[in-house]
Amino acid sequence: MLYAFELSGEHEDLPRAEVLACLDIVGAVYSEHAFFDQCLVVDIGEDEDNNSSDELIEKMMEWVAERLSFSHYILKVAGICDTDIDTIIEMAENSDIDKHIVTGETYVVRAKRIKHHTRIHGANLEGRVGGSIYRKGYSANMKNPDVEFRLILTERCVFGSILASIDRSAYETRSPQKKPFFYPGVLMPRMARALVNFSKARDGDVFLDPFCGTAGILVEAGLIGADVMGLDVQEKIIGGAQMNLEAFLPDHSLFVGDACRLPLVNECVDAIVTDPPYGRSAAIKAESLNHLYAHSFAEMYRVLKSGKIAVVVSEQPVDGFACDAGFVVKETYLQKVHKSLTRIILVLFKE
Repeated sequence: MLYAFELSGEHEDLPRAEVLACLDIVGAVYSEHAFFDQCLVVDIGEDEDNNSSDELIEKMMEWVAERLSFSHYILKVAGICDTDIDTIIEMAENSDIDKHIVTGETYVVRAKRIKHHTRIHGANLEGRVGGSIYRKGYSANMKNPDVEFRLILTERCVFGSILASIDRSAYETRSPQKKPFFYPGVLMPRMARALVNFSKARDGDVFLDPFCGTAGILVEAGLIGADVMGLDVQEKIIGGAQMNLEAFLPDHSLFVGDACRLPLVNECVDAIVTDPPYGRSAAIKAESLNHLYAHSFAEMYRVLKSGKIAVVVSEQPVDGFACDAGFVVKETYLQKVHKSLTRIILVLFKE
């Protein structure tokens, strides 16, 4: 069965990668069917126990929606076609709508145009596709429908019913300026959540940020159920991190300490996500940035369990330090923040 993810478009690669990471976490058996501008379509089949019921998959998608930050909607696909209005209407007429709506339920149709890929007038298309569903015996309800059908108009038209919506407004309530303790230059919550997802951290996993700062990453990891630990060299910053964590999480662990000498035993951590200071901090207690990176990567490798993932954000290439420590670089992403700042995101694997 095909399922579509309407992506946020905040980055060319990160939203797609986040979806795939979350599908891996939930244990979905899937393959990529198509990747369009701001729309990823996957084919989800039977798991290792031959489970593939719509109900099971829909529960998976609801769980995935709770984790995602760079998507808007998850759709159960009814059809995919060219972005020609007559072709779209024909597709809607021939779609098996009964798999998306049951007798007595009401519906509405909404269209979303992605950038410049089509000049089709959305309202007109909504009305015509809605008419095709009406002719199948269902009633429209523009204000409070039971089922919302969606047309994503990108390189092609993806048509389906919404299974789950991502509450992106929740991330705005956790913006750095709204937290009890604010410090400039930190990651925004949606990015922090995406990084947590890249680490494939699960509920109950031990999660570490050895450069935790004001705890933005730890908050997002804790909200998905991880057992979070944070470390920072500055006592003042740890005090602020404590304030921020207490506003969102009942349980957490924080330490004032040096990321080059982590107070942890070998292979005790399930996931690491961190945003090191890359020279911005005036309180780096290391001989040099090279010393900081070399020793902190070695320590992250030491405490991370085999077969697990570390995600590191940097303003300069640090893959050499990661490889020297023993990590395998699985993915590298670039995020342009502004003219003078491009973040490098490394997804690292400990074999």
